[in-house]
Amino acid sequence: MGFRAQILVSALAVAACAQPESAPSASANAPRIAPEPTQRSSYLLGSGDQLAIRVAEADEIPDRPFRIDEKGDFDLPMVGRVHAAGLSVGELQVKLVKDFAVFIKQPQVTVSVTETRSQPVSILGAVNAPGVHQLQGRKTLVEVLAVAGGLRADCGYRIKITRRAEWGTIPLPGATMDAAANYTVAEVAVKGLLEAVGPQDNIEIKPDDVITIPIAEMVYVIGDVKKSGGFVLGQRPSVSAMQALAMAEGLAPMAKPSDARILRQIPGESNRTEIPVDLKKIMAGKAGDVTLQQNDILFVPTNAFKKLGARSIDAMFGVGANLAVYRP
Repeated sequence: MGFRAQILVSALAVAACAQPESAPSASANAPRIAPEPTQRSSYLLGSGDQLAIRVAEADEIPDRPFRIDEKGDFDLPMVGRVHAAGLSVGELQVKLVKDFAVFIKQPQVTVSVTETRSQPVSILGAVNAPGVHQLQGRKTLVEVLAVAGGLRADCGYRIKITRRAEWGTIPLPGATMDAAANYTVAEVAVKGLLEAVGPQDNIEIKPDDVITIPIAEMVYVIGDVKKSGGFVLGQRPSVSAMQALAMAEGLAPMAKPSDARILRQIPGESNRTEIPVDLKKIMAGKAGDVTLQQNDILFVPTNAFKKLGARSIDAMFGVGANLAVYRP
C-alpha cells in the first residue's frame, strides 16, 4: 500500500471515531410508564382496592400498600391526595407520572393492584349465604361458592353465570351473548365441578358476575308405595321410574304396578296428561325403563281385589282373636 493510501485510510478511521453520538429521540426523553396489565384492562379501581406504587428515585414513597378510601382517594407522599376511583391501572399510572414530573425528571411509575374489594359478585339461589359478595383478589367459581357458604342440599344440577360483555365471552362451552350484546351467559354442571371432573369449568370470576344456582326440581311418587311424597332430583336432570320407585322404598303389598301412570304437566297449562307405565314388566325386564321429567308424578294404584281379600283376612283374624280371648 502506498504512502498516500495509508494516509487516506487513517483519515477515514479518525473521521469515523470523531462522529458525534446520535441525538436521543423524543420518545427517549418522554416519561416512562409501565404498560397497563392486559389481565384487567377494563377493570376500574374503586373504594377498598389496595395498590402497590413504585416510583424510581423517590425514597419518600414507603414500601407499603395504599388503600383507596370510601371517597375513592388515597394519600401519597410528595403529591398529596390522589383520586383513583373510576380509573384503570394504566390511567392512574399516567396521572401519577404527571404528578411526580414536578419533582422528578422523567419519573418511572409502576402501579399494581394487590387486593381488590370493589368487585361485587351476586350469588343467588340455593347457597347458604346468598347475596352480593365482594371479591378480594382473584377467585375461581369454587372459591366464590365457598364464600357464599357453599351449596345447599337442595341445589339444582346446573350453575348459571351471567357476565358483562366488557369482560369478554365466558370461557365455557355453549356460552352465548344476549340479544343486546351486553352480557354473556353460560352454565356449569354442579356434579362435574364439585368432583373436579372438568377442571376447566372452574373459571375465574369477574366483577359484577351474577351466579345463579336454582333450587333442584322434584319428582313425586304417590299411591300404593311404602314412602310416598316428593323427591329432590338434586344434581340430576332426571330419574327413571325405577329410580323414583327406589326413592319411595318400593311397592306396598297391595300395589298394582301394571296400571301405574305418569302424570305430566302440559306446558302452558295447569292440566296434566296421563302416560301409562307398566312397572311390572319393567321390573321383570320385559320392557324398558322410562324417564321421569322434572315435576312428574308417578302414580301407583292399589289392586282392588288384593285389597278386598286383605280386608277379609283381617276380619277373619279379628274374629279368631276374639274367640281366643273370650273362650270359656
